[in-house]
Amino acid sequence: MRFALEQQALYGPLQLVSGAVEKRQTLPVLANVLLQVEDSVLSITGTDLEVEMVASIPLSEPSEVGETTVPAKKLLDIVKSLGSDDRIVFELQENKVKLMTHKSKFTLSTLAANEFPSLEESLGLADVKLDVASLRSVIGDTQFAMAQQDVRYYLNGMLFDFSPEQKLIAVATDGHRLAMSSTDIESEISERQQAIIPRKGVIELNRFLSSVDEEIQLQISGNHIKASSTHFSFTSKLVDGKYPDYEKVLPKGGDKLVVADRGNLRDALQKASILCNEKFRGVRFNLQSGLVKIHSNNPEQEEAEIELEVDYNGTELEIGFNVNYMLDVLNAVSSDNVKLTFSDANSSLLVEEIDGSSSVYVIMPMRL
Repeated sequence: MRFALEQQALYGPLQLVSGAVEKRQTLPVLANVLLQVEDSVLSITGTDLEVEMVASIPLSEPSEVGETTVPAKKLLDIVKSLGSDDRIVFELQENKVKLMTHKSKFTLSTLAANEFPSLEESLGLADVKLDVASLRSVIGDTQFAMAQQDVRYYLNGMLFDFSPEQKLIAVATDGHRLAMSSTDIESEISERQQAIIPRKGVIELNRFLSSVDEEIQLQISGNHIKASSTHFSFTSKLVDGKYPDYEKVLPKGGDKLVVADRGNLRDALQKASILCNEKFRGVRFNLQSGLVKIHSNNPEQEEAEIELEVDYNGTELEIGFNVNYMLDVLNAVSSDNVKLTFSDANSSLLVEEIDGSSSVYVIMPMRL
């Protein structure tokens, strides 16, 4: 195997792929990236057996086909240390890879390519095309609500719900709050398909999407989801489990509607959070005509009360929430104003953007 390319053509794709490499590997080969040269294209693959990232780089200079694996971190550090205009020559000699530039020379150890695992499998349940900005948007609007290390393992990730109505709905919940966002897709799906992507898969998929600016193809099977663009592909195992019926969680029939300036509400909550109980993080909302009072206190008998003018003309209501959950939602939405729909002190709050966005948020109340 032999090939040559510029540092600036290699560094970005290599950095992206290295994110999928296992940091505390159980198999030595998982600390490596797979290098393959065929048909004047260099393919770089990294995996931790849960997610897999592949970058394809066209080679403009003559090359010799072959494949091997090299330590991912060492290779990335070497390439990063070189100048952007440096031409790097790679050559596989026996069990070593030599990297040569005009003034530098490095020799890296290798492991056999046939030891490198692959996540590839048949991906026939759904084949979907959508705009990369739309996919990034639905992930960005919802990922904060994913659970972390919950015993309900299916909550430690994000649901992708593909409908025959040409919609992708992304849902994340930790049992205390729920975030949901949808976007249009192109597909020939005849029946609803659902896939639960694990937490690391969501994070790496979002990182993958930040490196592409074209239409994305999504394919799912019973065990994997794959996202592909012209020069990159990302594959993740799916969580084997049944996601809760999120449609039943959405509050219905709320009769107390509050419209508030998002920035002002966020500022008021941040002020109140200063004197929150550090463990429970609770704040109390007191709704009055044209006004909401936000209270907080802590075991040191310290208190805060912030008044905020809002558009509200319903009956009075007192209800408590985790301030961090409220702030997470307000940081995720982008509209200037938000609509808060309340029912009573024991019912969940529904938060929506005013501008007709497809994202909605549900926050369960706290007893204070």
